Amino acid sequence: MSNKKSFVAKIEEAILRFTKPDYMDSKEKAEEFLKNKSSSNPPKSIFKSIDCDGVQIFTFGDENAKNTILYVHGGAYIGEINYQHLLYCILLSRKLDAHVLAPVYPLAPLHKAEETYGIITGLYKRLIQRNNIILMGDSAGGGFIHSFCQYLKTVNLPQPDKIITFSPWVDISMSNPPYNSKDDPILGEIGLKEIGKSWAGDLNTQDYRVSPLFGDNTNLADTLVFAGENEIFYSDIKKYVENLKKDGVNVKLVTGCELFHIYPLFPIPEAKDAFKEIRNEIMG
Repeated sequence: MSNKKSFVAKIEEAILRFTKPDYMDSKEKAEEFLKNKSSSNPPKSIFKSIDCDGVQIFTFGDENAKNTILYVHGGAYIGEINYQHLLYCILLSRKLDAHVLAPVYPLAPLHKAEETYGIITGLYKRLIQRNNIILMGDSAGGGFIHSFCQYLKTVNLPQPDKIITFSPWVDISMSNPPYNSKDDPILGEIGLKEIGKSWAGDLNTQDYRVSPLFGDNTNLADTLVFAGENEIFYSDIKKYVENLKKDGVNVKLVTGCELFHIYPLFPIPEAKDAFKEIRNEIMG
């Protein structure tokens, strides 16, 4: 990948800085946000969805496609799935011969991690008879995917064929400072700590089910991880990748030079390079 950030990426970053939520850098505003947050609704209209045991799941592509992708969206466990996620799922389905499923899982502060485990486990059980199962996720969703794959071993369910994540939130306790909130145009350490505690509920924030950095990665599937060099999670992601290597996992980390959080999901040239990596990983 290029060692120089594109002009389009610079513009995108400037826009993100302008729209960065104020609760990301203020404990008081984060607490107020969580206190006042009510349930939100996912996008509607043109996107096909099904109801599975009371859970809405957006679906893309043919059920008989070569690959099956379960995509868990990001949003710091407080943000609903949005058009950015759904459009990316369309891209995955069309370019990778994939049937993509993106569940609308329950979010903090009204819901906790353990509730989502039940939902994703139920969905996963419906998919395990298929070939070429890929688990994907961005940000919080990426962190959840890594934790979920560790969890699968404890309930005697098979691993997916591949794991692919973008900027995964691997430590919701944010226990490895210093974190460079200033350079991250989307996220902030202070707000993330408060949100992390809300999502964990009765779990310790360093429980592997919410923070895969502290879990056992042995016998996990081949893993591809993307991270932006300037994002707040970068140091934690690098540490987690080293854990994967120590546990014997075949893992590759792709770093976006000077890039921001979940950069592969944005309409920038660097995202095209990232997609080539994904295609090579899945299609060979």
